[in-house]
Amino acid sequence: MSQTDPATTHQSPADLPRVLGASQAAAIVVGTIIGSGIFLVPREMMQDLGSSSLVYLAWIVGGLLSLFGAMTYAELGAMLPYAGGEYVYLRGAYGDTTAFLYMWTWFAVAKPASIAAVTSGLARTLGVFPTFHFLSAHVAGTPLLWSQVFAIGVTWFMTGLNYLGIKKAGDFQLVFTVLKGVLILIVAALCFASATGSWANFSTGLPGAAGGLNGFMSALIATLWAYDGWNDLTMVAGEVRRPERSLPIALIGGLFIVGALFMATNAAIQYILPASQIAASERPAVAALSVVAGPRGAGFVAAAMALSIFVTLNGTVMSGARVPYAAARDHLFFPQFAHIHPRFQSPSTALIIQGLLSTVLLIFLSEFQQFFDLAVFAEWLFYMLTATTVFYYRRKHPELTRPYRVWGYPVLPAIFVVCAAAVLISSYTSNLKASLLGSALILAGLPVMWLVRKLYGKSIPMEQGRIY
Repeated sequence: MSQTDPATTHQSPADLPRVLGASQAAAIVVGTIIGSGIFLVPREMMQDLGSSSLVYLAWIVGGLLSLFGAMTYAELGAMLPYAGGEYVYLRGAYGDTTAFLYMWTWFAVAKPASIAAVTSGLARTLGVFPTFHFLSAHVAGTPLLWSQVFAIGVTWFMTGLNYLGIKKAGDFQLVFTVLKGVLILIVAALCFASATGSWANFSTGLPGAAGGLNGFMSALIATLWAYDGWNDLTMVAGEVRRPERSLPIALIGGLFIVGALFMATNAAIQYILPASQIAASERPAVAALSVVAGPRGAGFVAAAMALSIFVTLNGTVMSGARVPYAAARDHLFFPQFAHIHPRFQSPSTALIIQGLLSTVLLIFLSEFQQFFDLAVFAEWLFYMLTATTVFYYRRKHPELTRPYRVWGYPVLPAIFVVCAAAVLISSYTSNLKASLLGSALILAGLPVMWLVRKLYGKSIPMEQGRIY
């Protein structure tokens, strides 16, 4: 494994323009994290725990764990504020091979499958409205569903928006994240203002819930899924103005905002529904608003879910393209991915290929969510590895400028690493077949890396690279 040394590097002008402010950066964090999860996971959590107090404990633990991760990433991002995020930190600490396998996992599996999952989820959510019932029908003369065609169209709409430049995509993210937050607060307010609610629901339980440590770990994984996406901002760090200030504010402040909205939404649902109804409802938030305001209330929540998913998609498309772009710029991937559009200043080739991979999944893999599950454990593998780099840089390169230092070092980063390892082990053992297949997909990047090196030679050392 080749090693690179950030201590001997020099600063050079960024290829991608730094046009995102702190508010847009925070919107990327908040808007990407809050998707459909908060509207859905209360059911699984109640089935796992059977107790309101334990559900809130799981939300708190999951939020704190995500916060510890965000605080650790804030130090890394402020110290190395370049496109690619985790790829950059891993390359500096553990060399080209680890960084390439991270890039390969995100480029070939995780991001395209995530985009496909989000867009199909949007189609399913809109399917509750009579206007969109046609989405469940087949396109005449083809095996394709209209929902697949719709998902492909949405994928390319969002890809096109990002193709036009991150400033437009960032403005979109800010406006619609604010709107998303307002709609979530309205949902909570309608529930708490309803005469049908009762504080007694918070003391109800669910007999027969899984319970115990296994139940709590399952509920915790559900909350971590809901909180997932906080790391996406670091991938576009090369386009954030004053990253030494904006990145820590956006990462840490964004997690606090998300936590507050998640807790408020969960409390609103429990105020309307007892534990047994939450556990029995496929969409607890929709069920709660149905009690409060009938079909119109259910429609309002479905609309809020659709908007939430749509904004999440923008952050996912935006961040995913920056990772292969960063690797290509270092001669660690095919050079075409380093192309920057001369007018729009976006990584246009990386965006197009990402859209094409997502389209392939949407066309040919009707059960692509299972495909995405193959790499879920890989996310936590790389979260864990990335968090360990803060110890490497503190020990090996104390001279590097650190505009922000993670509070509670080394305890809080260590807690995150240990907990990430526990989540990784739990995910691996609970779905061994998928985890082994996921491992094979990651290792499939090794022959690709060999091919790139054979075609284009060695990578650019970090001390010679333009971005470091």
